[in-house]
Amino acid sequence: MVTGTDFYELNHLEFESSSLFATIAHTLTVALAQQSDQVIECCLTFEVSPGLYHHIDANALFNLKPEFRTPLINGDFLPDRPIQLEVTLHRDLLPLLLEHAKTAEEAAAYLLTLSQQKAEQVQPNASEGNSAETIQNTEAALNLLLNTESWFCLSVKQIQETGETGYTTFWNYVNPATLNQPGASSEQIAEGITNFFKDWTAANLTAATQDITEELFKGVTTLFDGFDTWLDNAFSKDEDDSEEDTDDDDESILETVIDFFTEDDWTFTKLQGQSTLQVACQGENGRWNCYAQAREDQEQFVFYSIYPDIAPEDKRLTMAEFLTRANYGLIIGNFEMDFDDGEIRYKTSIDVEGDLLTTDLIKQLVYANIMMMDHYLPGIQAVMDSRLSAAEAISQIESQTAIATTNTQDDPEP
Repeated sequence: MVTGTDFYELNHLEFESSSLFATIAHTLTVALAQQSDQVIECCLTFEVSPGLYHHIDANALFNLKPEFRTPLINGDFLPDRPIQLEVTLHRDLLPLLLEHAKTAEEAAAYLLTLSQQKAEQVQPNASEGNSAETIQNTEAALNLLLNTESWFCLSVKQIQETGETGYTTFWNYVNPATLNQPGASSEQIAEGITNFFKDWTAANLTAATQDITEELFKGVTTLFDGFDTWLDNAFSKDEDDSEEDTDDDDESILETVIDFFTEDDWTFTKLQGQSTLQVACQGENGRWNCYAQAREDQEQFVFYSIYPDIAPEDKRLTMAEFLTRANYGLIIGNFEMDFDDGEIRYKTSIDVEGDLLTTDLIKQLVYANIMMMDHYLPGIQAVMDSRLSAAEAISQIESQTAIATTNTQDDPEP
């Protein structure tokens, strides 16, 4: 039983993952839960941009696996509002954190220090007076405490004008941070599993349901031995069944979007619980991820190209100037930047209320979007690297466009 919780707030924190993509969390709250004056759990609550959430979701960061979540309630996530995640630290790593922190403030300070060391690639060495044990402990903390695989997502939500939408995960029902605590009885764990299973099956009724039911209740007696392995076995599903269920839930706009990318021979992934597809794009000037979103209720289709790097905080004003200059005169679509986390993207969209979305319309929006991102990508990189000012970068791109246009006009007809 939790007898008290200590809180402390942070502005940002950077995680690492096997996807080699930095996960930057904003507006963090660090919470240490105590029982009988002993810290038993460390939780983080933080915000990410929708684009970064798509990356987290697609790569199952923070152990956010599709089969370990309840259905999304109250509609899809919106692309223009932050998404909040609550995560808990793996119970085996809590002692590593508590070696350096006894309060939430100390834990926040230590995690921030590790994040800064990772960002600056600072490694302690013996010449600075550090012992081999200190070096080893610091490297272990860097590799584990800031790794997304060391944290389990409890819930995901977004505040919208119409209310809150989101979902919880299996870890919210059976918290891995408290499994081995004296107060964690098998009856409580069984109740948590049962409650999750009831919510999960409400949206995941498949041929595998009976097998999962048997595994769930068989596993209750062995929860404390090989818990992670048991979970993987209990919730493993046939991929064909999963895809079949997804297709059944698709709605008209999403079906049309899927038809286009299938017919146009794109490789794509449908994001779990969302009417959104993720695709990778390779242009002449770089590679980036794109997201195709079907907004069924609004009868709209939106396509995003996400610039692969985050604009550093000290470059965002200059980048905003560059994007504003780039946007002036654009007819189809526009650049956007999230000032909170530095995400840059190009957006094209269409409202088809009272009409039908066709694959031809989708093709125009998709290819116009990709062409613009690829065209301006060198300028974004130049501004990001401080090689050119915003005005110089735009001037260079426009001059190249003029040369290309002249050469095209001078070329003889084939």
